Amino acid sequence: MKVSVGGPLKMIFRPWVEGLENVPAEGPAILASNHLSFSDSFFLPAVLDRKVTFIAKAEYFTTPGVKGRLTAAFFKGVGQLPVDRSGARGAGEAAIRSGMEVLERGELFGIYPEGTRSPDGRLYRGKPGGLARVALATGAPVIPVAMIDTEKIQPPGKVMPKVMRPGIRIGKPLDFSRYHGMEHDRFVLRAVTDEVMYEIMKLSGQEYVDMYATAAKRQIAEAAKAEKEAGKAAREAEKAAQAALAQAEKDQAKKEKSES
Repeated sequence: MKVSVGGPLKMIFRPWVEGLENVPAEGPAILASNHLSFSDSFFLPAVLDRKVTFIAKAEYFTTPGVKGRLTAAFFKGVGQLPVDRSGARGAGEAAIRSGMEVLERGELFGIYPEGTRSPDGRLYRGKPGGLARVALATGAPVIPVAMIDTEKIQPPGKVMPKVMRPGIRIGKPLDFSRYHGMEHDRFVLRAVTDEVMYEIMKLSGQEYVDMYATAAKRQIAEAAKAEKEAGKAAREAEKAAQAALAQAEKDQAKKEKSES
């Protein structure tokens, strides 16, 4: 997959990278990245010599059709781990166990602390469960990563990607050994997550929003629905007004004819 996908990807899009020396040549480490696009899971592994194992939603492995089979083939080929997100708590525990197994093998574990793609290009609050618990339980260093402009390559709804240079900034490893054994303290989990998100914000230059991306997506969907319903109501009102005007003109013409 490094050759068949990574090679052409680097040749066509020519992603630029800063801080590549911050990724250790061997040993376990957590790559914590912002999440702008589906293509993030393509570009980051492509620029690294080592394999990166991400948690991937189970739908990427089960979607029907040609596109679904190609997507599943890619994620299986790069060794990504499917996680069923239908049960929030179960999915979180599965992600934590999977991440710990990857790190225990001395490999790189990639995670998106926001939990989902940003709906508008801004950086959202990190979820404290997965990232912090895995980091504290394993003692693996956390390396902040910022994906730059990947959302512009293939925006939602666009089939053909735009050929342009995305960027990847990799920060210095963060050591949280001072919190070892405190992976069940919610205040510590929050502090660790916020520190990582702050470093990602500095690397990416994104505007930070102190709310979860899932909540933002829900608000955007509700606003779009309300706008659609308001537009429908406005069209219906306009149609009723036009019908009333036409009826009034018809009545007036009938009255004038009668008087004549």
